[in-house]
Amino acid sequence: MPIFRLDHRIAFPPVQHAEDGLLAVGGDLRPERLLLAYRSGIFPWYSEGQPILWHSPDPRMVLVTRDLEVPRSLRKTIRKQPYGLTLDAAFGQVVAACASIERPGQSGTWITPDMQAAYRELHRRGLAHSVEAWREGQLVGGLYGVSLGAAFFGESMFALAPDASKIAFVRLVEQLVRWGIGLVDCQVYTDHLARFGAVEWPRKRYLAALKKALACPTRTGPWRFEDV
Repeated sequence: MPIFRLDHRIAFPPVQHAEDGLLAVGGDLRPERLLLAYRSGIFPWYSEGQPILWHSPDPRMVLVTRDLEVPRSLRKTIRKQPYGLTLDAAFGQVVAACASIERPGQSGTWITPDMQAAYRELHRRGLAHSVEAWREGQLVGGLYGVSLGAAFFGESMFALAPDASKIAFVRLVEQLVRWGIGLVDCQVYTDHLARFGAVEWPRKRYLAALKKALACPTRTGPWRFEDV
């Protein structure tokens, strides 16, 4: 199948044309294009020096928020409350930390300066959100993503202290359940996400669930954790 090249028009080809998940190249990271991508089951993922690459994998890694599984050992750690947790308190810092942290088996980062700027703009519009884990006033972990309707699209996480990003993720998902946000897009399979209950769905099933989720109102930011 051909890989489509995008131009200035804000449009994507049907996701069924994706080859090994890769659907299109080029275009830009304007908020309108990014939001259309998420609504269409597409996300950008590329390295510095490459053109923008747009993906729609099949299968798709998904977490239904009510199906969250928390390992027993992590539950014990959470009860000790080792970190202070916040929402949307340091979005730019979280994105920068996700971009700079070294990851096993990866050289460089896909969170390029242009990508960081694009998500900061989505955050300014109340559509991109971060979770922060703090220890003694220092940011030691977190994650960020985009939320539309009843869906949250996870982008990246980082940890500089034990379990910091895991605890932030659990706290976020628990809050999403209370808000009625039932779908977390995890993009592609990882053992890490599978341990939390994420599973692979055929792309067709994911798109049907996404359409239903997008029919719900969007909770715009800034977000704050609610006491239970």
